[in-house]
Amino acid sequence: MVVSRYWDKVHCMASRETMTVGEARDYLGISKKKMAALIGSGELVTEPDPLDKRVKLVRRASVEALAARSSRKATT
Repeated sequence: MVVSRYWDKVHCMASRETMTVGEARDYLGISKKKMAALIGSGELVTEPDPLDKRVKLVRRASVEALAARSSRKATT
């Protein structure tokens, strides 16, 4: 019971502050290759999901900032 509440709390916190690499890719509307390039260059930093080490997470704020920069470049 305690483990379940802990998992729910961790998952809820993580889902607000981070997103999976796949979710970020969909949010940005970019290919897997472009996402790999952003991660490789350090523009986006990944971290392992605390609940599933196979899943990589990125900070939601970083993805939103990158999207904002990209949209500004497109309008200029």
